[in-house]
Amino acid sequence: MSRTIELAHDVLERVGDRAEAEVVVTGGVSSLTRFANSFIHQNVAEEGHGVSLRVAVDGKVNAGATTSLENLDEFVDNTISIAELQRVDENWPGLAQPLDVTDPRHYDAFTAEATPDDRAGQVADFVAAGSGMRAAGFCETLGHDVAFVNTVGHRAFGRYTRATIDGIHQTEESAGSGHATSRRFVELDGSAVGATAASRARQGMDAFDLKPGEYEVVLAPECVGTIGIFLANYGFNGKQHAEGQSFAEVGHRQFDAALNLYDDVHDVRAIGVGFDAEGTPRRRLDLIKNGVTEAVAHNRRSAAKAGTHSTGHGDPGSDQWGPIPAHLFLEPGESSVDEMIASVERGLYVSTFNYCRVLDPKTLAVTGLTRNGTFMIENGRITGAVTNMRFTQSFVDALAQGRVHAIGSDARFADSEFGPGFTYVPSLHLEGWNFTGGAAG
Repeated sequence: MSRTIELAHDVLERVGDRAEAEVVVTGGVSSLTRFANSFIHQNVAEEGHGVSLRVAVDGKVNAGATTSLENLDEFVDNTISIAELQRVDENWPGLAQPLDVTDPRHYDAFTAEATPDDRAGQVADFVAAGSGMRAAGFCETLGHDVAFVNTVGHRAFGRYTRATIDGIHQTEESAGSGHATSRRFVELDGSAVGATAASRARQGMDAFDLKPGEYEVVLAPECVGTIGIFLANYGFNGKQHAEGQSFAEVGHRQFDAALNLYDDVHDVRAIGVGFDAEGTPRRRLDLIKNGVTEAVAHNRRSAAKAGTHSTGHGDPGSDQWGPIPAHLFLEPGESSVDEMIASVERGLYVSTFNYCRVLDPKTLAVTGLTRNGTFMIENGRITGAVTNMRFTQSFVDALAQGRVHAIGSDARFADSEFGPGFTYVPSLHLEGWNFTGGAAG
């Protein structure tokens, strides 16, 4: 039996009949190789287990988490004792009953066991792709087991892996970024990612300031990934929706008919396990279908308030922040990036967004910056680099009917403001994006 499963049962036995309880144990190894100035300067690995426990005593609820396995009795006792001091939680939905859970099998043994030399090889390939430049970034691998048990007999187990190469190449006056993530280490290509970063850095030299205004844009997957996770967090979120803070109007066409966005951990490209932290099986959830808002995500608490069922998005913190779809796929189109650029008379190609912050969740108006590669497009070709710019833009309005000119064929895992592995998206060619000034304001 897996050590992760053993720990989950051990914690549940310590709870006994003192409370309703659910236990999630995550175990495995996370390894990271960092580089700067084109040299590896750090290699670290962490192996261990994390335990999360949620208990309910006569409707009084408390949750806790620990990575210390030496004092599990004290951890369990404290979690229950604090619950007993709480007010009755009128919205406590109870525990998930025993259900069948399908394992999506997103585990790759080689990735979980990748060595420092393996990661150093990816770094070396990335660095070599930018001869004469300074490179910085990281290569990460992880392999995790996740076990779930509760006091009404529900049990679930899954495993997943993830590998990432991410970095920049720098000249004296510019920087360009590259990124790749996969559940399989062998699918990373440090040379290709490094070549993208190096090309952007070279093209980024001699950048000029551009007058603020609305410009037609071609957005790289990193920008689209940030748009996707912001839509998920602030819009397709059952708690935000119930509180009237979401833009989502289920059943209404809020987006261009070309857009199809769904959440599905069972997609063969996805990263994750087949159940959430409440033990609910995950299933495909269509969020946007042909431009129509189809659904919002729920955990057990938000589902009970909405009179529906959990969609399997009861992740840690979801009672506070709301359930967030985090296995997002935007269906690709048929256009290459070159074709999208060729169709722009005057506009911008943007590689990455940075430091995005929501101004109004109801319209999803967001302010942020461009970074590591912003380029002028004139008469269908890139003619020069533009200094970083600030934008203020409703992400919903930017994707409205008639605003999406083309969808790229280059879908991949993209980094975003929330990190890697959440969004699998292509480039987008949009009618307009509102740039309000330079990076300073």
